[in-house]
Amino acid sequence: MELFRDDSTVLTKRVGNRFCRMAVGKHVKQRRFVSAAEDAALGVMRAADHLHQSLAEICERHGITTDQYGVLRILRDAYPTGRARGEVAERCIHSRAPDMTRMLDRLVRQGLAKRTRDPEDRRCSLATITKAALALLARMDPEIADAMRRLTHPLSRPQLQQLARLTDVLAE
Repeated sequence: MELFRDDSTVLTKRVGNRFCRMAVGKHVKQRRFVSAAEDAALGVMRAADHLHQSLAEICERHGITTDQYGVLRILRDAYPTGRARGEVAERCIHSRAPDMTRMLDRLVRQGLAKRTRDPEDRRCSLATITKAALALLARMDPEIADAMRRLTHPLSRPQLQQLARLTDVLAE
């Protein structure tokens, strides 16, 4: 898969359960001149979509969604103590706090998370990652690292560091 070719003219798009390549110009269908801000924002959105699709493909092979993957990563970082639902929602890339309860319930049913009562506040439950989920993430980690390296290979290390700084500024 290509992240960019020539002047960012190739995009890989998810269509149903498959991925196909299409020209960005045809996808965006934009004929008018855009400002530098619009051009940059569209570029970030196209790149993010491309990276997300690659991650989705890996997650699908392992039987989870990208949102579930994100939650499991958050729970792994909190292992072994766990996190409250609200804390997990705050750390998610896509903020869907109302859906967090259902997502945690699904992960519990799949045996990838468990819930326990917070010993300091019995009204609150803590979500923790299970050993099965830790093993799943351990299997996925090399695949994801390889995909991210492949997708970002056109960029040098200083460019990647600059991109990380710039996207952090945008996310503030």
